[in-house]
Amino acid sequence: MLLSRSRLRSLKLLLIVFAVAVLFTSVPWLRSLLPGKLGATRPKNTPYRFTVPKLPSRKDARPRVDQAPTIPPKKVVEPPNPVANRLGQHKYRPDGLVEVNEEGVHPIYELISRAEKEWQGKLDRASKTLDQAVAEYRRRYSRAPPKGFELWWDYVQKHNVQLPDEYDQMHNDLEPFWGLEPPDLFEIQKELEKKKDSYTLGKTKQNDPVSVLTYAFDEGRYDQLIYGSVNIVKLFREIQDFLPPFRATFSPHDGPNRLSDYAVKLATLEAAHSQSYVERAALPKINSIGWISACAPSSPARRRPIDLNKPPPPPSKKTFIYNHFQAMDPCLHPDHLHHHGQFLSHNTGPTPQQSMVPEFSSCSTTIHHNIRIPTPYGWVADSDDPAFDDKFDERLLWRGSNTGMFHATKTRWRNQQRIHLVRSANDLNGTMRVIPPDRSRTEKIGEMREVRRARLNPAVMDVAFAGNPIACSKSVCPVLEELFEWRDYQREKEAGRYKYIIDVDGNGWSGRFKRLMTTNALVFKSTIYPEWYTDRVAPWVHYIPIQLDLSDLHDALLFFRGDANGDGAHEDMARKIAVSGREWSKTFWRKEDLTAYFFRLMLEYARLMSPDRKAMSYKTAKEEGKA
Repeated sequence: MLLSRSRLRSLKLLLIVFAVAVLFTSVPWLRSLLPGKLGATRPKNTPYRFTVPKLPSRKDARPRVDQAPTIPPKKVVEPPNPVANRLGQHKYRPDGLVEVNEEGVHPIYELISRAEKEWQGKLDRASKTLDQAVAEYRRRYSRAPPKGFELWWDYVQKHNVQLPDEYDQMHNDLEPFWGLEPPDLFEIQKELEKKKDSYTLGKTKQNDPVSVLTYAFDEGRYDQLIYGSVNIVKLFREIQDFLPPFRATFSPHDGPNRLSDYAVKLATLEAAHSQSYVERAALPKINSIGWISACAPSSPARRRPIDLNKPPPPPSKKTFIYNHFQAMDPCLHPDHLHHHGQFLSHNTGPTPQQSMVPEFSSCSTTIHHNIRIPTPYGWVADSDDPAFDDKFDERLLWRGSNTGMFHATKTRWRNQQRIHLVRSANDLNGTMRVIPPDRSRTEKIGEMREVRRARLNPAVMDVAFAGNPIACSKSVCPVLEELFEWRDYQREKEAGRYKYIIDVDGNGWSGRFKRLMTTNALVFKSTIYPEWYTDRVAPWVHYIPIQLDLSDLHDALLFFRGDANGDGAHEDMARKIAVSGREWSKTFWRKEDLTAYFFRLMLEYARLMSPDRKAMSYKTAKEEGKA
């Protein structure tokens, strides 16, 4: 049937309108001309950005004590993430935790992806030449490297030490001492050498070997307290000829003991930041309010008074760690004071130091100023543990003693970290809410799943004290024995069958972490001690960070191993992290890496303790020519 001319014109007009509409909606710059919501689509290549708080750089903000000065890395641009953008986004808080949005995808997908990109960026940016390393040092710390830096660089190159720029933890440990008047610092160090339970390593002349120069032990305790120095001295043997004379005083104990005062540390940091000094006599008067003496007045710990007789309520929202350093800080997380023997042992806390004391120790917290060292303890180079896929026990393993503090009638041992772990992993009463582990990368979490502890814990946890109660009074030892099931210690071969292992602190830092990271298992770690390798490892790439109150432990474990039946498991992701953790242990935690850390640390310390710090700084050949 033939169309009339009028109908034919109408049809042509409709075809033209349709063609124009298709053109405008398919070409981005034309689409942007459309009014209102029609043109408001998200540009195709706009990167997805996480809501992460911006940290101040050295040059644009004053250093804070409640959050150690952090050197910002070069910016890593996140790729587009259309799924996360379409669903709800999680909240990245300034305390190092990410708050879960039930309308978003499971946050562990995001945490792993984010950590992998940051780690790869750190590897890619690593200096390849001495000139690059010197330039990066100057960029980060606004001063020249220490004298002998080129000798340290030669050692790093010879022994293939990875990430030669990543020593910010060392810088943060030493920076407050740069603000003290040098004669005062020398006097403090002399006083420190006489302190009970300490020993001093060093060399008095250039050609001397590094050895124990002096010690201050009670009679009969020498063999016990000097033992830790033996392996440290061995680490110096290869590099001692390259080190200038120095005297460094060490604590032989597991934990730190130099509590900082906020105002005192801030005064020294401000002086260091302005390249000046503050006299010891001019330091602010300490504010003796226990543990929170080290915290900023604006910090959560100071704003929220601590009631030692009232346990903190459980968190109201699900959270995971995205910044492990910040998550360890009791100034940001005052509940830590209720959950760790380091703090519980001293109730409200000791009196802070009236000055900054340069004492070396195996570990330190964010509120102490002990200078941490790479302790050669519990050393393993490799292990013959089965591969991840050959491990057949899918429960989370922990065996250990009840160390952490002394258990007596008048001490608050019932909340210390190891007691809390064993109790919560074996609790059979009531129910708990967990994040459904069986959600894909494109699904929102939805409602939490209610599960019975009596069904879940026996299926996914194998956590128990081993041996007999220790560190307890005659009245409390029987109580501990009655409260918990005490099992035999496991041989390494027996422990090797577990795919998942948790590491927690004892009296101080955990000496077993090195061994656990070498076993092909996925390691979960809960700690308050940032260690010497903090800048040189990546949580969610090499291990799984767990909060001190263990509120995220079940959710993190279930994500990787699945529920009580194994449903919803992400075993491929668990395997990848377990393998990466073992490779990291064998590549980044060798004895050569410990030696490289000590080498650089003692070069820095020798300059710090010199009356002429400028003369003890590195100079290029061109700068030497001008001198």
